[in-house]
Amino acid sequence: MADSVYKVIELVGTSPKSWEDAARNAVEIAGQSLRDLRIAEVGQLDLKVEDGRAVAFRARVKLSFKYSAE
Repeated sequence: MADSVYKVIELVGTSPKSWEDAARNAVEIAGQSLRDLRIAEVGQLDLKVEDGRAVAFRARVKLSFKYSAE
């Protein structure tokens, strides 16, 4: 197996429905511009609150992808 290098970035995905959708949105949108996504790790969950109601779910996601100098 050839040596590889991976980069890790942190993203925040949002959704009006659920934390799962928020995390999925972060990964799917990142996948539109990043190649070779490998691992997504959800590290923190929170809610946006307005007028005492949860209006958005947010998931902080660490995402790794294969790094290329190209």
